[in-house]
Amino acid sequence: MTISENYYDSGRHSSFYLSSGPKNGPLIIFVHGWPELSFSWRNQLEFFGKKGWFAVAPDMRGYGRSSLYNRHEDYAQQEIVRDMVELFEHFERDSAVWVGHDWGSPVVWNMALHESDKVSALASLCVPLGFERGVEELVKYVDRDLYPADKYPKGQWDYQYFYQENFELALKEMEADPFKLVKALFRKRMGPDKETVVFSADIRARGGWFPPDGIPPDMPIDTDVISEKDARFYAEALSKTGFFGANSWYMNHDRNRQYYETLGQSEALDTPVLFFHAEHDYICYTLGTDMVLPMRQQCSNLQEAVVESGHWMAQEKPEEVNTILEQWLGK
Repeated sequence: MTISENYYDSGRHSSFYLSSGPKNGPLIIFVHGWPELSFSWRNQLEFFGKKGWFAVAPDMRGYGRSSLYNRHEDYAQQEIVRDMVELFEHFERDSAVWVGHDWGSPVVWNMALHESDKVSALASLCVPLGFERGVEELVKYVDRDLYPADKYPKGQWDYQYFYQENFELALKEMEADPFKLVKALFRKRMGPDKETVVFSADIRARGGWFPPDGIPPDMPIDTDVISEKDARFYAEALSKTGFFGANSWYMNHDRNRQYYETLGQSEALDTPVLFFHAEHDYICYTLGTDMVLPMRQQCSNLQEAVVESGHWMAQEKPEEVNTILEQWLGK
């Protein structure tokens, strides 16, 4: 089964997307996060394409070969959901299965919340319901035994506030050497265990991601997650686009909350939902934590699965993710 390259231009936004499988098959759309690409779903696209699905994964706005914009507000969730609605309507279907990871998760959650008629089922890797309302929704559930408020006021989510306070510095650090950045980020573990404070908790206190020189460390590639060829592919794409778009997704927490509030009172989501816990994602750690409570309270048709992986689950454990997702969809 081959993966094909495609473009769709709505007149408002241009989406590059990868696809696999018969165009008349049931539609499943995979939405990537930071700092990734449609390529991140290569293993899922091929797997589901072979199973008869029409599997699609777009480069999100600000990434790869999709449209880039030069204002922070152009990367608010409301704009991104419009991109997805336009792409979905291009396929002329009644509904689709939506799968998101990292920043792609709030996108698919928002599809279910705001565009429910276009969502037959939803799966989220690592990020539960809540982040679509802004980062403060996550800070509510910080483990204050591990991250005391006097030392770590925003807990492991401190890095998201660094973008808001020092956007240009964050941009400079990440654009200094995208290949080193990719190697440093795409790893099975971001810390030794769940009881250890993660590096993202004191980015602001340290004065940057990579002080003092602002250059990512030169680490070996974690080949359990990506190959050297994969790492260079990501780095080349990120070098071409720069990080303004990717990082601007973090600059819209207030706008995203306002978008959520247009829904009025929260209602139960009866859409079938599958949530993947990553056992070793120590930043967005969900196992045994209260972070998942809003999801459990609001989703009336929820199934949960645990994968022994880090944050980059779909690439580290593709066979396990694909099997769990396929079995759930079969129900």
